[in-house]
Amino acid sequence: MSTTAGAAPTLRTNLADYAVTKAMKDGRVTSDRVTLDYCGPTPAHNGFKAMVRENQFDAGELAIVTFLQARAYGKPYVLLPAPISGRFQHHCAGYNLDFGHLDPKDIEGQQVGVRTYTQTTALWIRGILRHEYGVDLDKVTWMTLGDGHLAEFTDPANCQRLPKGSSIPQMMLDGELAAALLGEDMPKDPRVRTLVPDAQNAAKDWFARENVVPINHMFVVHENVSKQHPEAVREIYRMIRESREQAEGVPAVFPPLGLEANRKGIQLAIDWALDQKIIPHRLGVDELFDDVTGALD
Repeated sequence: MSTTAGAAPTLRTNLADYAVTKAMKDGRVTSDRVTLDYCGPTPAHNGFKAMVRENQFDAGELAIVTFLQARAYGKPYVLLPAPISGRFQHHCAGYNLDFGHLDPKDIEGQQVGVRTYTQTTALWIRGILRHEYGVDLDKVTWMTLGDGHLAEFTDPANCQRLPKGSSIPQMMLDGELAAALLGEDMPKDPRVRTLVPDAQNAAKDWFARENVVPINHMFVVHENVSKQHPEAVREIYRMIRESREQAEGVPAVFPPLGLEANRKGIQLAIDWALDQKIIPHRLGVDELFDDVTGALD
């Protein structure tokens, strides 16, 4: 963060190009009270580790799982009630039908690939498999490619590291992995089936019951920004809101703005992160915010 007397602070910001952020990124939504220096990498998630380990950014998006871990380990960031990305996750576990049909519980005793154990997509689809389909997650061996964003975290005992350069999608297609937890990189292959039966309708039914769209990334700021420049934080929230209002192509069902509107979804992320041994202790929703960010609406 850089400031000069009487000038608006300039914040090092890591934020990707989404429909809901486009108006901020292209300059249609700006502020004379804060300047966002969009200096993060592409893709933005490549900057998450530097954010929580080195305080490289003052503001920006962070995966909800990464933020929960950061908060649990005392990192100096606070949450804004502003989801940046989110989606249904029921379709994010796949397998190759050529090697036989799989029901969700069939992955118990098997090896399942996932980029990192703490990946946010993995949190949500594992939680769905556990709570909707009775899968004992401790009986699955999670085959990972790398560590998580927090240096303090160690993968659970039922995780194993794949050789460097391994391709989880290809290993799933080749039958070397029983299944894989994947997002946009799920192979577009006619042999691939979702582990959750009829995943699209299952997601719709789940939303009808829970009224939650799983959050992937939310906006955060360094706690010093909020303490020293609360007006800048309020301006960022205004900018996020106005950018959303100008967005095109946003799904009809998308995580809302506001603390109370997101309380249930955040609480679910906390519960499932604790259950899956991703955070070392329980967190309260309200402790993720400070007096400034918790009052945003």
